[in-house]
Amino acid sequence: MCGIAGVVELTEAKHRPADEQLAAMVAALSHRGPDEFGLYRDERAVLLHARLSILDLSAGQQPMAHANGRLWISFNGEIYNYIELREQLRALGHAFRTHSDTEVALCAYAQWGAECFARFNGQWAIAIWDAQQRELVLSRDHFGIAPLYVCEQPDRVIFASEVKAIFALDETLPRAFDPLGLEQTFTFWSIIPPQGIFKGISELRPGHYRIYRNGAATEHAYWQPRFPTCRAEEFAGSLDAAVAALHDTLQQATRLRMQRADVPVGSYLSGGLDSSLVAALGKDARPDTFHTFSMRFEDAEYDETDYQREMAARLGSRHAELLITRADIAAALPEVIEHTERPILRTAPVPLFLLSRRVRAAGIKVVLTGEGADEVFAGYDIFREAKVRRFWARFPQSEFRPMLLNRLYPYLSRSPVGQQAMARRFFGKNLDQWDRPGFSHALRWSTTASIKRFYSEQQRQAVAGSDVIKALLDELPAAFKQWSYLSQDQYLEMVSLLSGYLLSSQGDRMLMAHSVEGRFPYLDINVVEFANALPARYKLKVLDEKHVLKQCAAAVIPPRILARKKQPYRAPDALAFIGAERPPGWLEELMESDSVQQAGVFNEQAVGQLWRKCRNFSGQQFSNADNMALIGIMSTQLLYERFIRRRPAANPRVNFTTHHDLTVK
Repeated sequence: MCGIAGVVELTEAKHRPADEQLAAMVAALSHRGPDEFGLYRDERAVLLHARLSILDLSAGQQPMAHANGRLWISFNGEIYNYIELREQLRALGHAFRTHSDTEVALCAYAQWGAECFARFNGQWAIAIWDAQQRELVLSRDHFGIAPLYVCEQPDRVIFASEVKAIFALDETLPRAFDPLGLEQTFTFWSIIPPQGIFKGISELRPGHYRIYRNGAATEHAYWQPRFPTCRAEEFAGSLDAAVAALHDTLQQATRLRMQRADVPVGSYLSGGLDSSLVAALGKDARPDTFHTFSMRFEDAEYDETDYQREMAARLGSRHAELLITRADIAAALPEVIEHTERPILRTAPVPLFLLSRRVRAAGIKVVLTGEGADEVFAGYDIFREAKVRRFWARFPQSEFRPMLLNRLYPYLSRSPVGQQAMARRFFGKNLDQWDRPGFSHALRWSTTASIKRFYSEQQRQAVAGSDVIKALLDELPAAFKQWSYLSQDQYLEMVSLLSGYLLSSQGDRMLMAHSVEGRFPYLDINVVEFANALPARYKLKVLDEKHVLKQCAAAVIPPRILARKKQPYRAPDALAFIGAERPPGWLEELMESDSVQQAGVFNEQAVGQLWRKCRNFSGQQFSNADNMALIGIMSTQLLYERFIRRRPAANPRVNFTTHHDLTVK
């Protein structure tokens, strides 16, 4: 993974960015690619690149030109099937100067045009400039692992891997929150591309490409999640056959991510099923010294050390641990928000930021992670919750059916099923809507939306009349209602949370903050399409989540890990910011009325009341609503402070090691 950026004049050359502006732009991405910096410039276009060298270390510099001289590419990511594609392209007459996947991507576009993106198996953000046709093509991988932001202006388009690079280009660019981006965040936990957090800056949708030609833009989907609409479209084999096929597919996905790198590849190890299986397959694929990394928590509620150590011992890996304290989380949050570039509602990204720093300190540039398994194989409690509620809704008078709620959320000290009467009232809401789109997520969305009670009048007026849930449901695929209920629930989880939060705030942004590339075998396109075709009962068997994946892992995962109740990754939230360890200065300043009023998102009186409530409850647990509200407000205030009021600190200027300036005579 690297950092890319660029500026393209859409109609005629008017704005020639100064060298200092371009250097500042790529310097803002230097944490993503500290190894080399590249520039391509002609009369209409600039492409920039900050390289994290993983493949073909001695070559593969970017921006890279095609042999025809008209196509140029700036590429962030990995195309894991590049060797197979290269052989196909050689048979079609293409010659290659490097061993890099970048050149394969460029030749694939030259051969097949935008249809090439559907042939790629990987994670990427790509910019291709056709200097002859004066055409810019932007593309993003199937799930949005690699970020790509776009700022469209009447006569030019600016793009970059991170917002801070767009802001670095031009100090005159307006800097303000997009109220609708905040509204989405405080409903879904994240924005949903193309919506952005800052006005005038959007995200390219996952699975899409966009073409700018003659001053106009057209966007197309080359891939979208799909599921069987009838039994005939489902995987027809037995559960045993599905387990065997899954093992082969996941093994191949992991092997590609282990072996197609010219640097060592390590693995995160959380102590759960997903990362343990990936680490086991990774060790088999590259049995030399294998590094694993885990985080421990000072708070026992979040700690999984025993399981992590047991799996590390089974692997015989060189294992590193990082102990995370509440004070660590509080101290790192401001820097984390500089990298998320959006509000967060949980502190979960912070320990991952600290862990990636530990990985890089160990000399490792690439790690496998278990991200995506819960979405693809139905591992979240939200899927079990929806199944119980639909079962209950078919006989709402039953006394027995709601008792199944007791099997949900066993890991939470303040579980929503802890008190039967309250749980029945909460989970019994809107049972008559059990067959409507969005039923599975409606309770979560309404709970998250409780943060909006802190809105300022300014923010309320800005989003008045908007309905982000309706907008999401209005864009559901035509076949959505023909899918199984579990498939519907999985689709909503994929499009509402996976890209915008898990792969961004907890994924790419925390990894690349320290120049570490994450690789995600469960999000291999072949794994996902295989899993999507499975019958629902193979993934969620009664209430046994990820059933087929557990069967697949049985031979390599210790029984104690395989049998443990699911414990989603979490970290201390509000408790990290109160009491004796509360960080002085910046936090008090952020939450004071003048700062809140200046940012304009929240009501200063309501925020002050929440802040006093949290401090008075020092040492105790807070409600889920107060936890989310406090972190959401705090991170939004930090975002305002760092990006709008004070603006990011200037990075040291860089020297371009690859320099193609075609405007120089």
